[in-house]
Parts: sequence; C-alpha cells; structure tokens
Amino acid sequence: QRYAGQAPSLPSSPVTGHTPSGHEVYGLRELDDYMPYLRDLYDAAEAQGLPIEAAISEFAPGQLEIGLEHRADALRVADEAMMFKRLVKGCAVSHGLEATFMAKPFEGRAGNGQHLHVSVLDQDGHNIFASDDPQGTPELRHAIAGMQQLLPAGIAIFAPNQNSYRRFVGNSYAPVAATWGVNNRTVGLRVTAGPPASRHVEHRVSGADANPYLALAAMLAGVHYGLTNKLDPGPPIMGDGYAQADKAPVDLPKNWFAAVDTFASSEVLKDYLGARFQAMYTIVKRTEQDRYFAHVPLADYDWCFRNA
Repeated sequence: QRYAGQAPSLPSSPVTGHTPSGHEVYGLRELDDYMPYLRDLYDAAEAQGLPIEAAISEFAPGQLEIGLEHRADALRVADEAMMFKRLVKGCAVSHGLEATFMAKPFEGRAGNGQHLHVSVLDQDGHNIFASDDPQGTPELRHAIAGMQQLLPAGIAIFAPNQNSYRRFVGNSYAPVAATWGVNNRTVGLRVTAGPPASRHVEHRVSGADANPYLALAAMLAGVHYGLTNKLDPGPPIMGDGYAQADKAPVDLPKNWFAAVDTFASSEVLKDYLGARFQAMYTIVKRTEQDRYFAHVPLADYDWCFRNA
C-alpha cells in the first residue's frame, strides 16, 4: 500500500488479513497467503507461453522469487523477462496489490536481485564450462575473469537507479565486490552446484530494476572478453565473501555518479555496445541524476532542517 508523501507498506494477506512482520525463507505459509494471486499469475504465464519455475518465499516479508527456465536464445530470454515483469505487475493490480522490482524497496530488508545464469555451448551443443571439477573448465574461469573486469563499467547498467546502490549491503545476500566462488552466495559471481553438464555461472550483481536486454548484453560482453583474452580470475573465495571483498581484482563504483562516469569512459564497453549507445545511455542517466537530486527528500529535513 502507498499513500501520497509516504513510503509503501507491506500489504495484509488477501487470504487471512495478516500483515507480515517477520518471514520464513522458503516458507509455505508465505505462499499460501498469496495463493489466489499466484494461481492467476501461473495461469496467465501458461497462456503466454512463459517458462516460469516454482515460486518460493525469499528473505524479506512479502518477497517472492520466481525463476525463468533456461533458454539458448539470449534475446528470447530478455523478451520473456520483460513480459514476465509486466505480467507480475498486472496480475498484482487485479488483486488490489502492487508488485515492484525496485532494487531496495524497504530499509533494513533484503533487496531485489535479477540473477543472470550463463553457460556457453560449442558448435556441437556441448557446455564448454562442464567439468567434474566444481571450479569448472579453464574456459569457465576465463569467462568469470572477463565478467569481473567489465563489472566496474557495467554497474551503471546492472544498477541503473539511485535506489539500486542501497541494495549493495554486506550480509544481505547482495554482492558488494567482483569476487567469485563455488556455490557461495556471498560473492558476485557464483559457480552453481549441480552435475558437471550443468556447470554455469550465476551473475548476482544485477538488480531487479535493471533492463533485462542491457543486463544480458553487458554480462555477455564480459564473457566474450574473458574468453577472447584468456583472462584469469584468481583463486575462488572460500567462506565469507563480504569479509574478503578486498580480494576482488577490481573495485566497483560505490554510487550512481561514479558508476555512470566509469561506464562513460569505458573503451571496452564502447566496442561491445557501440559508441552511440554509450553516449546516449550516459546522457539519459545524467539527466535522471539531475532530476532526482533536484527533489528535496524527507530525509533532508530529518538530517538538516533543525541541525544545519
């Protein structure tokens, strides 16, 4: 629920009338509370041919995760992601709810990520990352290194709004560094668990507010850059990635302005995405920054009105 001049609040369950204050990760009761909405959502997704997976309750009250199944066609993946986001929001409105893909909708709660999973097939359809070694093949590590190297410039795409940077908080399941590890959810690039043939990388940096087309393009640019130049990502992070963020080979921009400046000056991303796109995206983001900071938020009054 949202009222003029106020932040939104968590809705009461349309089934029980209960307003959540806590949460159970992977809890079934959290799904039961929104079952009428979920039934309509899955029926609509089936009608549109969207390959969505099972819903799970996530780390914050009112937060759900639904994945899209693997596709070989990256452009189709982006199409389906955009269609799904519109479907989620449309079905929510029909139930008197508001669904958001805002990166950090609530202070002190987990943010919303758009995790991107990637592997590469050869001409015969074989996964070049597949290996009995959980760390994958040399090609997998080259791809990880390329994604690491392009993360500083790509953050402006993966985190496109001022609010996006509020999501990058330690011990929040959102990454804070360009680190990698095996089945480690505290790093930015995670080699997932599973059988050798399914070996792939989960790119955990992108927020749910990112444009799927641009996020996939920036990620794949990193994969290609690493494979082409046979880059080395260094050793994987073992244990708490938040405590070892300083081991990342590159530093990530800490705020929206630094991110856009880094993107604007990247010669590598200019080659991959095109000089015209780089210039236009930079102009759009700097215009958004000017408009955003022209507003005086309520926090300014709390911090400065009486104290300045």
